[in-house]
Amino acid sequence: MAQIGKASSKRGKPSYVMSIIGVTLVLFLLGIVGWLVINTSKLGDYFRENVEVKVDLTDKVTPKDSAALMEYFAAQPYIKSYEFITKDMAKKRYLKDGNSDFSTILDVNPLPQGIYFHLKQGYVQVDTLQRISTEIREGPYAGYISDISYPVSLVSSINDYFRNISLIILGIAVILAIVVIFLIDNTIRLAMFSNRFLIKTMQMVGATRSFISKPLAIRAIINGAISAGIAILLVYVLISVAENFVPWLSVVRSSATLLLLFLVLLIIGITITFFSTWRSVSKYLRMKLDELY
Repeated sequence: MAQIGKASSKRGKPSYVMSIIGVTLVLFLLGIVGWLVINTSKLGDYFRENVEVKVDLTDKVTPKDSAALMEYFAAQPYIKSYEFITKDMAKKRYLKDGNSDFSTILDVNPLPQGIYFHLKQGYVQVDTLQRISTEIREGPYAGYISDISYPVSLVSSINDYFRNISLIILGIAVILAIVVIFLIDNTIRLAMFSNRFLIKTMQMVGATRSFISKPLAIRAIINGAISAGIAILLVYVLISVAENFVPWLSVVRSSATLLLLFLVLLIIGITITFFSTWRSVSKYLRMKLDELY
């Protein structure tokens, strides 16, 4: 019986190698799509959190008032980051944007001081911004505020664009996930098909179901882990190369999310290969010898 097991191992190696290659390629493709889904979401968050809201203050605001205003904004749940902009800082920003220097015709700086802040990505919606603007205008420091401005059309465009792109990529990911399961299952079944006579022979000489299934199941888990490991390595190399050519990709990169993607690939690789192998073995054990031809 031990010799039968050795023969099974030797004759099964070519099919195992091909199944590992097949599963690796499929998992690699799934990993790429998963990375695109993650990057699309992160990129959308990055652009949303770079939308700037400007709260212009009146000239009567004193340093003490500005400190109180800063404390007020710091306590708000929607604030990601904020900065107090003096009149001189506002002028530097104005000139940096390519505008002409007004000091040649004006003796005073007409630009207001203010507080500029960025919102957390979940609050960057047109209706939410309108609500926040109303709250600030009607808040305890309403008398110090002269104007509130933010790019409405830009916010609307960002949300519409990334919503549509995310739906398209998510749809592709779902379809691909189904195809991946089908392809991996077929790859494993083809690998097990070449071993069907060995499985049946072992059963006919008295080997128990667990004796036959256990080594094949362990082999399936190992092969699934190997396939996932190679696929993860290939995806990581691809991401590294892509980030070298497109630097902003590293800005939106999340190590925790990337590790989660790799863990999902590992689980999928092991789980599907294990259950496909177990199902194939059970199928051949139930079949009669004549049905194997």
